[in-house]
Amino acid sequence: MAHFYLIDELESTAVGERVVLTGTEGRHAATVSRIRSGESVHIGNGRGLFIVAVVVEVSKDSVVLEVASAVVIARSDRTITLVQALAKNDRDERAIEACTELGIDAIVPWAADRSISRWEGPKVAKGMARWLSIVREATKQSIRPHIPQIHDHVKTSALLATLASFHIVVLDPTGDVSLSDAPLGAANIALVVGPEGGITDSELTLFRSHGAVIATLGTNILRTSTAGPAALAIVSSRLRRF
Repeated sequence: MAHFYLIDELESTAVGERVVLTGTEGRHAATVSRIRSGESVHIGNGRGLFIVAVVVEVSKDSVVLEVASAVVIARSDRTITLVQALAKNDRDERAIEACTELGIDAIVPWAADRSISRWEGPKVAKGMARWLSIVREATKQSIRPHIPQIHDHVKTSALLATLASFHIVVLDPTGDVSLSDAPLGAANIALVVGPEGGITDSELTLFRSHGAVIATLGTNILRTSTAGPAALAIVSSRLRRF
């Protein structure tokens, strides 16, 4: 089984140098994964640095590794952002987890008009922390070099300003075109996914007024936890990202 650990503070390293896993990552590697001297593991910083290292020493809560190779992987020239409406029963969390594994570049938590789940007051910080934790763990699971950026939580009134420079694709059963055929423009892409009750007519009108493409994912009605990952897979394939 491949192991991937994150050292947030690591900026650079070189072959032959040693790095140390400490704290939560070190304890997990030593006591849960039970890695042993001589094993190879992957290390990153979530910002593009990708290292293959060999375990040199293991203690109760830390692991010393020697760097075998180190590269810096650039982000894609053209990014894809998921605008995920807040949803109940952790369906929004399932969406951002799957999209992280599939390569999403950034995520915007959206308080849509029909969102039943609401982040208000102290719930905003709690919700952001929860989403950050989810994408971090999904980044490790998928062994990808970049942790997706989580943008500030926004309501519909502020969302269009956030997406001013994006090519916006709104996923909705009433769409004008299939996502497989929808124009993708040349700008960075924002995929907008509504909550359980769908996107309201007034929200769709607002998106249309800002040049958004309203696209469908076929005849089946997908849950909010499924639509984002499905759309990301289609768009990534069309852009030859995988």
